[in-house]
Amino acid sequence: MHLAPFLLVSAIVVITPGVDMALVTKNALLHGRSAARPTALGVNLGLFLWTLAAVVAASAAAFAVLKLAGAAYLVYLGCRAIVRRGAAEPVRRATVGPFRQGLVSNLLNPKIAVFFTSLLPQFVDADHAQPQDLLLLGVLFNCMGVAWLLGYAELASRGRDVLLRPRVKRALDRLSGIALVGLGVRLAFEGRR
Repeated sequence: MHLAPFLLVSAIVVITPGVDMALVTKNALLHGRSAARPTALGVNLGLFLWTLAAVVAASAAAFAVLKLAGAAYLVYLGCRAIVRRGAAEPVRRATVGPFRQGLVSNLLNPKIAVFFTSLLPQFVDADHAQPQDLLLLGVLFNCMGVAWLLGYAELASRGRDVLLRPRVKRALDRLSGIALVGLGVRLAFEGRR
């Protein structure tokens, strides 16, 4: 197992802004810590499930279905953010919804699928690879992800008061919605690498 290079690559992947951080940011700004933390935990449950999937080889057909489902979900989240009227969501939805959003967003993210099913195995010795090696690497990645996203959720939540002024909030909803729609459309037309 090549642990040092794996940790370096993982650290870069974990802190690079992407869909997971955008979702945590959105929920932190809209609902504060009570939504940002469950979103981060949902994302990391998705990472753990991808860790388990890394042991099983993924087919090209499964990748295509996953890519299109992920693109559709991003477009859906973007459209909801664009048309949101600013109404408060019920308390149950403010905690369960963000967890589910984080989980589904991560599970439908083909870049994470590629990372865990093709890049992850490159850090174990092909001749002596054991499923527990992949599991260990995945758990290490997940621990880094939990620490990063929970810390990031805390920071994003602190900026919430300033950013939730009605005019700023509407602009951020539209901007994040447009960004999510754009990511979804780009993802739908992106080829497999």
